[in-house]
Amino acid sequence: MRACTSILLAALFLTLAGRAPAQDPAPASPPPLPPLLTLAPDEAGQSTLLDRVIANQKKDEAALDLYERLERLEIRKNAADPQPAQVKISRVVPVGTGTDRIPLGPDATPADPAAYRAELLKLERALAWAAEDGAAQLDAYAKIARKHKDRDALIAATRSAFLYTFVTREPRGDRLLAKFRMAPNPAYKPTSRSTAFFTKVRGFVWIDESSSQLARVEGEIASDISIGGFLAKVYRGSHFMQERYEVAPGLWLPSFSQYDFDGRKIFLPFSIHERTFFSRYHLIGPPKDALPLIRAELASPEPGRSQIPTRPESASPASVPSAPGPATAAPTTPAVSTFKPGPVAHGPPRQPHNSASDPL
Repeated sequence: MRACTSILLAALFLTLAGRAPAQDPAPASPPPLPPLLTLAPDEAGQSTLLDRVIANQKKDEAALDLYERLERLEIRKNAADPQPAQVKISRVVPVGTGTDRIPLGPDATPADPAAYRAELLKLERALAWAAEDGAAQLDAYAKIARKHKDRDALIAATRSAFLYTFVTREPRGDRLLAKFRMAPNPAYKPTSRSTAFFTKVRGFVWIDESSSQLARVEGEIASDISIGGFLAKVYRGSHFMQERYEVAPGLWLPSFSQYDFDGRKIFLPFSIHERTFFSRYHLIGPPKDALPLIRAELASPEPGRSQIPTRPESASPASVPSAPGPATAAPTTPAVSTFKPGPVAHGPPRQPHNSASDPL
């Protein structure tokens, strides 16, 4: 119905313009959007799509426990600063009960080979510990499993915490993304302090309908959010966004995120203006699989500057476990990948959301 109305109004406008006197032509109108761009999915189709997106989002987040990556963190004093005040580049490696970050130089290679080797040795010890089956490891994995359960509950809560209204479809590269407005659901009853934040957020989500994957989310704090009573507050107008791309068949992971938060902690103001670029995702597996790969890298003449041994690229991300543990998968024979530390792939800086042109 929405598509028909848009086309009808456009046609009526063109008809009236055609009746204008020849000596005083009406200004040309933009061509109507193709029906494909404005045709909203039916109610049942949209509900099914959103359910699949939530399920895929849980799977994608779990995959981060198996994929190493490069991260470029840009820290700015103000959101509009053209250049960051500080840049940190890290090799991020999952270690079963968390992640390990190894600092890299400006060109995303080891700035100090000795320091890099020392960091790899720390990583090896962390993986060796996480690959064991002792009581301490089981306790650590149980804590991580509870955190993952809470994360999945938050993801699931976004399905009912917001009302999603189809806006249009927009191209991104060779894909067409469905754009939905995201507004707080007045009927939603938060079940925790974390889910209570959803009542003060609005924004947009972009979905790849063919894969039922979240491609982009952009949000704004609609009213001040208090944290811990009077301890801290995030001010209205704070903004966040994230873009996600397919890094393996059926797996979409972040490529860029941006946070522009202003607020106060106790009585002191604070500002967080961070942009993070994610690149060179690479399947390394659970600790028992990752450990021989890191040891093989340590045995190479120049760790971090030669090819990094990895799991076979044919390994399917569909096997991502829902709750990781010490014995998630059997060790595999290391294979040499084309992955190398190098310049971090990142795009042009994103600008803060322009609420005047497309208000949240």
